[in-house]
Amino acid sequence: MAQFSWQRVIWPNTLFLLGTLLVTFVAVPLYLWHYGLSWFQAALFIVFFFLTGESITLGYHRLFSHHAFQASWPVKLITLIFGAAAFENSALTWCADHRQHHKHTDHEEDPYNISKGFFHAHMGWIMCQTGSPTAFECVPDLERDPLVRWQHRYYVWIGVLAGLVLPAVIGWFWGGGEAALGAFLLAGVARTVSVHHSTFFINSLCHTMGKQPYSDRCTARDHWLMAFFTFGEGYHNFHHAFQHDYRNGVKAWQFDPTKWTIWFLSQIGLASNLRRVPDERIRHAEITEQQPQLAAKMAVLPAASVAKVRVQLDAVQARLHEAFAHWEKLELEYRRAMEKKLESSREKLHELSQEFREAREKLVAAFHEWEHAHSTALTTLLAAA
Repeated sequence: MAQFSWQRVIWPNTLFLLGTLLVTFVAVPLYLWHYGLSWFQAALFIVFFFLTGESITLGYHRLFSHHAFQASWPVKLITLIFGAAAFENSALTWCADHRQHHKHTDHEEDPYNISKGFFHAHMGWIMCQTGSPTAFECVPDLERDPLVRWQHRYYVWIGVLAGLVLPAVIGWFWGGGEAALGAFLLAGVARTVSVHHSTFFINSLCHTMGKQPYSDRCTARDHWLMAFFTFGEGYHNFHHAFQHDYRNGVKAWQFDPTKWTIWFLSQIGLASNLRRVPDERIRHAEITEQQPQLAAKMAVLPAASVAKVRVQLDAVQARLHEAFAHWEKLELEYRRAMEKKLESSREKLHELSQEFREAREKLVAAFHEWEHAHSTALTTLLAAA
């Protein structure tokens, strides 16, 4: 861990983070004590929390950082305005830091490296400069975007006007000075603090608690509870394994309001080209993680008691990997052929489509075989333990 130095403190960030936190825990309770909480103030808080929170997860994160989908200019503009109102820097800087995080996860070049401590990953990296300043070499695509450049130039003013002044103005028109003060404190300041820590949880808790069903190559984890605090970003292990998918909660039952919002925007023509990882690739990643876990359980038992299970699993795994490699090869060929279908003959496309369908059927059969073998092995291991 880098040695602390007062010279490294980023005072504007530190004072803003601590100042808004102080106002939230002192001024907001005093206001509520004197005036109470009206349905208007609660609703305004929720609306601004949703607009600014989703502008980070949907806009800054999945749209601008990962190009997980394409959006029309109104969606881009709204997420840039209310992303600024979240007071998490400009989209250009935010995305540059985030792409560095994915490129160097858990290593020194990771801006919010969890190995430097929970507090550093949560908010310490914003308050104290411990590494190199943000570099923009990894965001040339965003630097070419006129809306992103405009927001980068004026994001402080945009944030103040949209995140603090606008709620107060709405409150004034609703109920005069008392309502304006409440709107400023609740939908402005307290909402800012709430969105901050909702986002910060992704960098800290989502690299600390939960499971790793798709990959153990980094500390990112899935946790259903964290999804409720992060607009669906709590399924962070999936995201690090498949960062360009527009979904984080890939299962139908997983809470991911950002995914649902993107889907809804696509249904009304405001979003398109939603990127999805094939189900076969996702399932293969899950099984690949199950295999070493099962091997670790067998390693602590007498070799003779698990010898038959080991032989069976090795054979099933070999067939599964062979089926996946064949499917993966044909999937790439088929996708490329479909992209250039005008250059391919109808007969060639039909032949490739048939081969791809057969490869998928064999892969699905291999998945079922593994699931049966896995279940049988767990039962055998439990009996041998």
